[in-house]
Amino acid sequence: MVYSYALRGFEGDLVKLEVELRRALPGMDLVGLPDGAVRESRERVRAAIRSGGYELPRERVLINLAPAGIPKVGAGYDLAIALAILLQSHQWEGLDKPFLVMGELQLDGGVRPVSGLLSAMIGALNQGIENFVIPKENLSEALSLNRGSLYPLDHISHLKDLEIFCGEYTGQYHHKKENYPDFSELKGQEILKRALTVAAAGRHHSLIFGPPGCGKTFSARAMQGVLPQLEEQEQLTVTRLWSQAGKLDRGVLLRPPFREPHHSSSTPGILGGTSQIMPGEISLAHGGILLLDEAPEFTHPVLQGLREPLETGRISLVRAGRSYWFPADFQLIMTANPCPCGNLGRRKTPCVCTSREIDRYWRSLSGPLMDRVDIRIPLEPVDPLVLMEPPGYSSKDLAQRIRIARKYQERRFGNREIWNSQMTNSQIQKYCGLDEPCLILLQSGVEKLGLSSRAVHSLLKLSRTIADLEESRDIMKNHLLEAMAYRRYGDGDIYWRKR
Repeated sequence: MVYSYALRGFEGDLVKLEVELRRALPGMDLVGLPDGAVRESRERVRAAIRSGGYELPRERVLINLAPAGIPKVGAGYDLAIALAILLQSHQWEGLDKPFLVMGELQLDGGVRPVSGLLSAMIGALNQGIENFVIPKENLSEALSLNRGSLYPLDHISHLKDLEIFCGEYTGQYHHKKENYPDFSELKGQEILKRALTVAAAGRHHSLIFGPPGCGKTFSARAMQGVLPQLEEQEQLTVTRLWSQAGKLDRGVLLRPPFREPHHSSSTPGILGGTSQIMPGEISLAHGGILLLDEAPEFTHPVLQGLREPLETGRISLVRAGRSYWFPADFQLIMTANPCPCGNLGRRKTPCVCTSREIDRYWRSLSGPLMDRVDIRIPLEPVDPLVLMEPPGYSSKDLAQRIRIARKYQERRFGNREIWNSQMTNSQIQKYCGLDEPCLILLQSGVEKLGLSSRAVHSLLKLSRTIADLEESRDIMKNHLLEAMAYRRYGDGDIYWRKR
């Protein structure tokens, strides 16, 4: 019995291929809500079957993709349709158990790789199907599950010699090793380094703002080199998302992803969706960092659409009356200039922006969005003499400190995938207790800064991360004061005080 898979967001449904051969004019009919690419598979399948040395049935071929109410999208059904026809016409014996088939066919019978194979295999395994006929080029991706029986195929003519693959997965990362920017190259800006260390240690969302050329983008990109490797379950989730997006070359992603979309990117491109319901940039950044460089330049729908994923770690989409979802648990880092021209606050360079232009520029970062940003870091240009100083702390040094803080969190939560920024209200109550002097300081700071309840929780989470970096069991006054310093820029005075 031949099955394929219909992706619906991060999950999907098994598709059973039913074939009927009936007396009528030769031809092929395809039913079951196929899209254009699936309907065109009739021509690819005809040519591939002939090229593989088989014969097309002389009867009328009816192919039903069941269940019929689920849309079938893409060319990944080609191989399954061809195998179902050959099985029904007794030109191929098939396998002794139900099996999942995915692959796109070339006219010469070659089998091309498909996207979303990992999700399809996991969905099939959950339904008790453990045999998979897959494109040979998808083998490394399929092996990463370490489950099921794999039958790789590179040409339809090799069906009669189809054998189970008995190799092992080596755990390769699908990208070549990147040369990340190193924090040692960032001269001066010690406060920025410290703030980003705190952000990386607890996965706190951050905003870096200041004039052009002061190290905003460089430091955000350098964060790639200090993050710890993904945990095993995260590796699988991230690899599934990249597979669905068609961005997986081979193997499994071991390092946290880093995504930096341009500010002209569309809303579906960043949040997900498009006509084929593909994961967006926020899902491709799952488990890693999403950098919005020049954040105020992004469109209003994009920035407002980030609010729910920042809170829930997933994005829910509704298209044509159907609901889909993707994981989207990422660390957000935004950068911004102080004004559209970038000169507000410079001592010798005048700002040419009007007050209305500056207000409009910053208004795009709305209060509800900024309330979810734990760390706000103002920057000023570095003195030229500082640029000539020897290198300071390197990314390797900061990564070591972050690993120490991460160990504290692992022991605290008993889960290697929970960060301080993800603490629930009950966990905050349990792990962020304050003594009386700290409580008085907190109350004073909340009144002075006008913080919301969410911001107070954010402040406590930040304090907990700072205490972990200092290897302190309790939150002390200096930890709370440092956390307040990162939150002191509110919605109304987020840009330069020199305005």
